[in-house]
Amino acid sequence: MPAGSPSPMAHSRPSSSHSSIFKRKTQPPASAQDYLSALSQADARARGSSRNSSTPTATPALSLSSSATAASDDTLLEHDMDNSDGLSLPAVPPTSEQVFTTVHTEFGHCANDAHRHTSKHDPNEKMHGHVERDPPYYILFSTYISYLILICLGHVRDFLGKRFHPSSYKHLMPRGGYAPLNSDFDSFYTRRLKKRIDECFAQPVTGVAGRTILLLDRISPDYNHTQVSTGTHTRALNISSYNYLGFAQARGGCADAVEESLKRYGVSTCGSRLEGGSCDLHTVGESLVAKFVGAEDSLISSMGFATNSTYIPALVGKGCLVISDELNHSSIRFGVRNSGAHVRMFKHNDMANLEALLREVISQGQPKTHRPWKKILIIVEGMYSMEGTMVDLPGLMKLKKKYKFYLFVDEAHSIGAIGPHGRGVADYFGIDPKEIDILMGTFTKSFGAAGGYIAGKKVLIDRLRIKGYSGPYAESMTPPVLTQIIASMSSIMGIDASSVLPQNNSSPLRIGNGNGSHAVEEPEYHHPGPIPSKYLPSWLSLAPELASGQEGNLRLRRLAFNSYYLHRGLDKLGFMVYGHPSSPIVPLLLFNPAKMLMFHRMMKDRQTPIITVVVGYPATPLITSRVRFCVSAAHTKEDIDTILRACDEVGDVMDLKHGFPKSKRWTIDQVTERAVELVNMRQEDLEDA
Repeated sequence: MPAGSPSPMAHSRPSSSHSSIFKRKTQPPASAQDYLSALSQADARARGSSRNSSTPTATPALSLSSSATAASDDTLLEHDMDNSDGLSLPAVPPTSEQVFTTVHTEFGHCANDAHRHTSKHDPNEKMHGHVERDPPYYILFSTYISYLILICLGHVRDFLGKRFHPSSYKHLMPRGGYAPLNSDFDSFYTRRLKKRIDECFAQPVTGVAGRTILLLDRISPDYNHTQVSTGTHTRALNISSYNYLGFAQARGGCADAVEESLKRYGVSTCGSRLEGGSCDLHTVGESLVAKFVGAEDSLISSMGFATNSTYIPALVGKGCLVISDELNHSSIRFGVRNSGAHVRMFKHNDMANLEALLREVISQGQPKTHRPWKKILIIVEGMYSMEGTMVDLPGLMKLKKKYKFYLFVDEAHSIGAIGPHGRGVADYFGIDPKEIDILMGTFTKSFGAAGGYIAGKKVLIDRLRIKGYSGPYAESMTPPVLTQIIASMSSIMGIDASSVLPQNNSSPLRIGNGNGSHAVEEPEYHHPGPIPSKYLPSWLSLAPELASGQEGNLRLRRLAFNSYYLHRGLDKLGFMVYGHPSSPIVPLLLFNPAKMLMFHRMMKDRQTPIITVVVGYPATPLITSRVRFCVSAAHTKEDIDTILRACDEVGDVMDLKHGFPKSKRWTIDQVTERAVELVNMRQEDLEDA
């Protein structure tokens, strides 16, 4: 079925045995007060009926239409509140006391405590490095042949097209004495390879990237040169977004806090509260980030990429050595190149190779002069977004004590996503974060916001504020984004309602009250306990379940369960999967370029559409193209079941099962029925199970 074509399937509705909390009315409420009164009465009726009925433990599995009109599918629940006049009143998420009969598109309900797991390193378990698993030779051979055919046909088309259709190549040929801005060689991959499968790279979406996502359907009449909107939407199960903890919601406690900040500060500036390029929310946010990660101080930037690319040059320069993991993000590479420091790379997550390199560079010193290096900085990522692997932090700390280098850890994908308290790799391995010199992270993943941060010792952060390019040249973070960061981070930490601050060793802390900020001497806070309410603006009020930290802890444990379950489920089904089971990023190897498009289409065109992220060259090596599943706490166990069943069927059709030998594989029914056992199983026992 062509992508974007209408489907005859209709939306599933909740069972009629459970009535909606809203009743149909012949006339709309005359005022907001009437509406709230009616809403309160309907909610009370629903609560009363729920006490007399059994409550399901989770949101039922999705059964969605693959296409709907543009004006019909933009609510958070499958419950609609329509009256005879066609007026649709706002739906609200059900409370924990109500029966979970709705398909909640932002965050799936799950009351089963067995579907929880703690993301924590077992000291008795060996730290496994990254292992590149090779498929059968016929897979490698067919993959190379596929790329060879595409390249040959592409060059033939270019040769004939320039002679018979020169108008189509004007932008790639010299004209009027000017050289082309983009040469045919530079754009060859984009025009001849990527464009053929552009459908799986450029799918437009709208709304919140929650448990489900709304796709804007398009078709291409000219082989992906242009796209035409069909005017329909597709609501799909979303396994493609970095919304790890599910805080990217349009409704809920964090959204309410952001709405309140809009009333107080506006959209883009702090107005009269602006003080030296920042406002009280900036100082509150930076203090909170420092306490969250366990550092002395921190600074925040409005863009994650810029955090690395503009602050690394302020850390190192000429005469310094940077040793970088070979799979580090491009923002790190860009920042290191701009710094002027000498750069060496070591094999991905290979501590033996790193130690050998350290011995060499320390003994040889700087090139030509052989003088000692001014400083040595090693840069790694906490979680690698293409591989799903976790840094061997214990091994790095042993080398750090032995060779006395500085350590920079990029926790863009690990902060808030792993560790028993959501504090990233240091929390996962039980290592004091103060032993790490520079902690970097972003707010775009687990916290549902934007921007990034650098955390470390106060003297270092003070220097970076002056030397970093983002300070004087970049725009400041907007108040709504800052509020989302503060609200989501507080929901993970929990808020101590009492005014008593911890009586530990003192350090200065900036406290904001909504009317400005001032520096006072307060005791230092040690995570992971709840944060005193005085750390936060006085106007910020979170729902009890968020302020207590219970909701944040629940999301962390749900995310850990979903990550382990999907990773190990795919493993036992026979797929080739990279990464650590704690990682919310689960890469499944596809290899052949044609399978990238087919996998995307077959998952999207199912009865329950599933939207995936397919990744290929140059983000990955040429032959190891893959699909990256991005797990969220918003998913339920039933959602992961749906994804596993779809992968099992598609994998059989597309010949993707080249992992475990057939004798050690499980059937899809075994995987779904033994999910809890699979999650709690030791890694060493997984292959023998």
